[in-house]
Amino acid sequence: MSALICGSLAYDTITTFPGRFAQQILPEQLHILNVSFLVPTLRREYGGCAGNIAYTLSKLGGDPLVLAAVGPDAQDYLARFKSWGASTDFIRVDADSYTAQAIIITDTDNNQITAFHPGAMQQAHLTAVPTDRDVRVAIIAPDGRDAMLQHAAQLADAKIPFIFDPGQGLPMFNGDELNAFVKQATWVTVNDYEGKMLCDRTGHTLESLSRSHLKGVIVTLGGEGCELWEQGVRTHIPGVKAAEVVDPTGCGDAFRGALLYGLERGWPLAKCIELGNRIGAAKIAHRGGQNHPVSL
Repeated sequence: MSALICGSLAYDTITTFPGRFAQQILPEQLHILNVSFLVPTLRREYGGCAGNIAYTLSKLGGDPLVLAAVGPDAQDYLARFKSWGASTDFIRVDADSYTAQAIIITDTDNNQITAFHPGAMQQAHLTAVPTDRDVRVAIIAPDGRDAMLQHAAQLADAKIPFIFDPGQGLPMFNGDELNAFVKQATWVTVNDYEGKMLCDRTGHTLESLSRSHLKGVIVTLGGEGCELWEQGVRTHIPGVKAAEVVDPTGCGDAFRGALLYGLERGWPLAKCIELGNRIGAAKIAHRGGQNHPVSL
């Protein structure tokens, strides 16, 4: 029994700016923006939404099956997957591209500025959703545009229930495309900002989205926990206080790994979210998206 994770694999270059972006960016000068941030610390981490989700799901004891694309520079990443006992059967290696790269700057208020080079991720659509594996549940996480569109359609055709998790990929799609994703999906998960954008582009409210065929709409609220919408009813599920706030990178992915673990096992959504909130709080106390302790 596997959970199929369709999304990006990337290397994250993570830096910290020991100040506030708001004090360095002048609103009246945005038309001639030219800003440099001194970042005394720098780390390179394994990342990408699919990799981060797979890390948490694997550490919980789940069986992640990742569908993604990388470049020939990712041999160490593929070895890392194998060290978890995770399959790399559906990770495409594109000889002519670099693995996707994210360059992230975080300020003292945990605001982030990210530059992202998609690289091999743009070839992820060339690998189709496998229909000959025991896939119980899936997720469409941020990926190449064509990959997200095609993999969602393939999952729907195969009648595999999936989470639509547009994340930072949401702005790539117009209202009709987003409505098509929602129609094909079984669950939708977004953060607060993404939820407002999704509603604005589709013409729906969170309440009306949840009154459809969807089994749930989940809105993550950071440290405040989550909103769960089921058939027009909103339930607030409180967050878990983190021991320390160190690095928010990958918190949403850690949450989604826990969500998949619960859905694989048929848990009620509220129980899945409670686990996700706890794992997210553990993640934010550690640097990078794949270094946090994971336990049930």
